[in-house]
Amino acid sequence: MKAEYVQAFMLKNGDCFDMLALQDVQNKLAEVDDSKSAPLMGLGLQKPTVILIIAILLGWERFFLGDIGMGVLKVLTCQGCGIWWLIDIFSAQRRTYQYNYRKFNETLFLCK
Repeated sequence: MKAEYVQAFMLKNGDCFDMLALQDVQNKLAEVDDSKSAPLMGLGLQKPTVILIIAILLGWERFFLGDIGMGVLKVLTCQGCGIWWLIDIFSAQRRTYQYNYRKFNETLFLCK
């Protein structure tokens, strides 16, 4: 992929990945053929700060991160009597980074 496209992707989505994954994402983007880069450029990733706010205020962040079963169980048990809510507040951003990195890799695999 051209350097301009890599830079545009990183400007748009750089905050969606943790610092350890950024270099890996850039390297993988550089290897992608320009003709197959459209799905990557349109990739909708979750913002970790937004997910953290949702986790604090509503406790529904698992639905946004694709963990529907655990989200339903969490809601049915009243956030696990508050324990899940507390744990999810501290782990929401890390899980968002993991979700985004996994989604990026899945889309990258489909582009090849």
